[in-house]
Amino acid sequence: MGFEKREQLYEGKAKKVYATGDPEVVIVSYKDDATAFNGLKKGTITGKGAINNRMTNNLMRRLEAAGVPTHYVQELSDRETAVKKVSIVPLEVIIRNISAGSFAKRYGVSEGILFDTPTIEFSYKNDELGDPLINRYHALALKLATAEELDQIQDYAFRVNDLLRGFLKEIGIDLVDFKLEFGKTSDGTIVLADEISPDTCRLWDETTHEKLDKDRFRRDLGGAEEAYEEVMRRLMGDQ
Repeated sequence: MGFEKREQLYEGKAKKVYATGDPEVVIVSYKDDATAFNGLKKGTITGKGAINNRMTNNLMRRLEAAGVPTHYVQELSDRETAVKKVSIVPLEVIIRNISAGSFAKRYGVSEGILFDTPTIEFSYKNDELGDPLINRYHALALKLATAEELDQIQDYAFRVNDLLRGFLKEIGIDLVDFKLEFGKTSDGTIVLADEISPDTCRLWDETTHEKLDKDRFRRDLGGAEEAYEEVMRRLMGDQ
């Protein structure tokens, strides 16, 4: 399948989206730009666009094979992928397996506490408001999704967590927490969208607990490029 890249439809913090000749398909192009704290901190992680693109596609193909519908269509190059055109549900879905980041800060607990069961959070995807945390009833009141769609999203999110934890455990990485976004195709089907990468996941080496994700950029730890490359190498080898 060949997809002709047409006009740019959108540019976000980490990706650009282009139209194609197929109204149901768009092309996503990944950038090396890095942002944190709702865009207040800006920088570059050289090579991350290609890593995030290829890692996302690898994991989405695996999730699709395990029964989780995704927006993935075809990898076109190191940085570009054809995906189903979706309307994004304006919710960020955060699953946490281990305390870290804003959870540890918000509730005054130390990082690194393994939860008995995973937690789920919803935040309203709205940069101007700072992506505030909301619950199911807020989401319904704001008409962000229907009750059935929220049930479906929550079910998929926990299934993705189980699968990703397994994939990453095999390569010696603990999945601490991660953010998912979902979209609706033209017929209303809910599918996993956006990306799964060191930008959207907290990943710790299971032995050394070294951070292998965007926290290296957020917290000025250095070595972000090397961390992203290490995750890619473990996940995909020499592919």
